[in-house]
Amino acid sequence: MTVFFQSLVNALQWGSFYALIALGYSMVYGVLMLFNFAHGDVFMVGAYISFIVATTLTALAAAGTIAIPGWVVLLLTIVCAMMLNAIVGVIIERVGYRPLREAPRASAAITGLMIGIILETGVLAIMGAQRAKFPSLIQSVTYDVGGVFITNKKIMIVLVSIVLMIALDQFVKKTKWGMAMRAMAFDYTVVPLMGVPANVIAALTFAIGSGLAASAGCLFGVAYPVLDPYMGIVFGWKAFVAAILGGRGSILGATLAGFLLGFIEIFVALIFPSTMRDFIAYSIILLILTFRPHGFFGEPHSARLRL
Repeated sequence: MTVFFQSLVNALQWGSFYALIALGYSMVYGVLMLFNFAHGDVFMVGAYISFIVATTLTALAAAGTIAIPGWVVLLLTIVCAMMLNAIVGVIIERVGYRPLREAPRASAAITGLMIGIILETGVLAIMGAQRAKFPSLIQSVTYDVGGVFITNKKIMIVLVSIVLMIALDQFVKKTKWGMAMRAMAFDYTVVPLMGVPANVIAALTFAIGSGLAASAGCLFGVAYPVLDPYMGIVFGWKAFVAAILGGRGSILGATLAGFLLGFIEIFVALIFPSTMRDFIAYSIILLILTFRPHGFFGEPHSARLRL
């Protein structure tokens, strides 16, 4: 039982990353009916932006310019990274996707892949090929709870992730902009004719999704302080699977699917050889989609992919 609960704690942390990234996929797909295949690399860019912000603030604090506690540096890093990465998302939507609104659907998919490659090579050119070490912002403290070791970082990661997910849910449900996003997800063609600015909603959707990806990148850096320009590829595709499993445009579905994927991967590696982790995990997901082809909370729809 001790091993089970220890793996459960690890799965909660791992699933938090998938869930935050999957929310960006799900929002863009739900509102715009678009698969943003560059989103994994947006997560990577957010991690590097967090690295730059955290390194700068840490250097200022160490030089005695300003005295900032570690947890304040972490909070500022998350907020700044989300804001800056949101701008990256808006630029991607404006430059990469908006001009293709009347183009064939394959053009959007190819564009997403090209944007991802541009982001990867851009980070390589600016930061270099050497892996970056994320600065230690808060001291790690380990708690022994009945033989289960839980660090303050894991608790913080899970709690921050849940808070962001709840905040997104409340934004979508209770604000005017969230109502406009839900309306466009229901009928993308008619809603703009009623005065809803489609371009603004599209940019807002990308901004929110990219901001959440940046928060995932920052939290990942806190947990695993080694960043790589290609780290977004695997995380992006796995989060994409979670978004599809959750159902089109479902915040709850993307969240649950992200955590489920984290649980499956951790517990499969616990029982079987680690080389079988992805094979067994995605075989389980394939089986679920066989019986739930629209995901956990998705509904059948006949709308074509659009921008």
